[in-house]
Amino acid sequence: MKNTSPPLGLSRRTFLRSAGSAAGSLLILPSGIVRGQGLKPGDKLNVAAIGMGGQIQGHVSNLLQLGHNVIALCDVDSRQITGSQQRHGEGLATAKSYSDYRVLLEKEKTLDAVVIATPDHWHAPICKAAMAAGKHVYCEKPLTHTIAEARELRELSKASKVVTQTGNQGSASTNLRRSMELIAADFFGPISEIHVWHPEHSWPSGVDRPATADAVPTELNWDFWLGGAAVRPYKSEIYHPAKWRGWYDFGNGSLGDFCCHGFNLPMRALNLDYPTRIDISGQGLGKESFAASCTVRYHFPKRDDRAPVKMVFYTGGDLPPEELTADLRGTFGSLPRTGCLIVGTKGQLQSGLWNSDCYVKLNGDKKFVGADNHPAAKEIPMTIPRANGHLNEWVDACLGGPKVFADFDHGGHLTEIGLAGIVALRLQKSIDWDGPNMKVPGTPEADQYIRREGRTDYL
Repeated sequence: MKNTSPPLGLSRRTFLRSAGSAAGSLLILPSGIVRGQGLKPGDKLNVAAIGMGGQIQGHVSNLLQLGHNVIALCDVDSRQITGSQQRHGEGLATAKSYSDYRVLLEKEKTLDAVVIATPDHWHAPICKAAMAAGKHVYCEKPLTHTIAEARELRELSKASKVVTQTGNQGSASTNLRRSMELIAADFFGPISEIHVWHPEHSWPSGVDRPATADAVPTELNWDFWLGGAAVRPYKSEIYHPAKWRGWYDFGNGSLGDFCCHGFNLPMRALNLDYPTRIDISGQGLGKESFAASCTVRYHFPKRDDRAPVKMVFYTGGDLPPEELTADLRGTFGSLPRTGCLIVGTKGQLQSGLWNSDCYVKLNGDKKFVGADNHPAAKEIPMTIPRANGHLNEWVDACLGGPKVFADFDHGGHLTEIGLAGIVALRLQKSIDWDGPNMKVPGTPEADQYIRREGRTDYL
């Protein structure tokens, strides 16, 4: 759909574009310039929803149920906005529609916050523009499309006064927080292995783009949808909606999709910083789309009093060794379709792909049981505050409440780790990884997968 809104003034456009530079000077805003800075508990947020596909619909429902105002909707495909309006009815009756996020940020003077659920390649640009405009930001995971973008948003969030939250909803789970308490209490003993698995995915995988093209629907601004990615022909049912994640120009397959979920608990609980080695194997590598199947092994070195840790991600049919998962199959009758198995010297924890389960088994136990039903686990005290929902926690923080659990610093770090595995997959080889400097030593060809210099037409 062509943008019919008035163009932005040059000074505002230049300001928003500058969000990609100078983190330290950009976001220190004068007191009182941002409406959201004066919010307090009991106030109603004015929120914009950007990227009106399926994922954002639950967020819109949640905001409306909490009594907040969704005052604007934005998507480059007007069909997505129409569908949202029909779904939520009166709740969106007064919400204005936009096809350009820049115009939305310019015109909505009472806006406090934005929720972003676009394809991954649009996350960082819109987050930066919203933060530059002084708006609180909730962005779906993975936080960014590249490692360099994740590092940039981490640094910007530290300099900003806005509240940020990454959309890895398991962070609000009572079971994730209980699992952290058990690990901190040494319930499982020293932990040396984490195994995370995800089944075959429905996105294009192990293939290159089709040779043919289709007419672009009149409701869709395809060039804007492509954003910073190289121009390519539109093909129906191949990219938009819902299939974009399989293509490296727009997403990073199941590893990019689920790293911020499955890695969340172990990264927090074990204080994992950066792996120094990433080993990969797989089928369908070297294509424009994510691997058909793969196993990615992250090796974290010894740190302080923590032993080395190996974290392994499996997808597309690859699974952990059967001998490792025998107790899970003995408990549940078969291997759970998805999972995160944390292995210690005293026992094991199955926390699930979203880290929202907490099944424990100590050495000598016959089967896994819920931690609430395990006699020894019951003795471990609760030390971490519980949440009333992931989006709710962000809303409360926007209104002056406690800090969120998954801000952009944390979400950006999870994203960096996941996407370091993508670098190895795209290089089609195992790599040494210099995380602090975002480098594959001695491999300059890796830089194109760590940061991307794309088109700037819509920034």
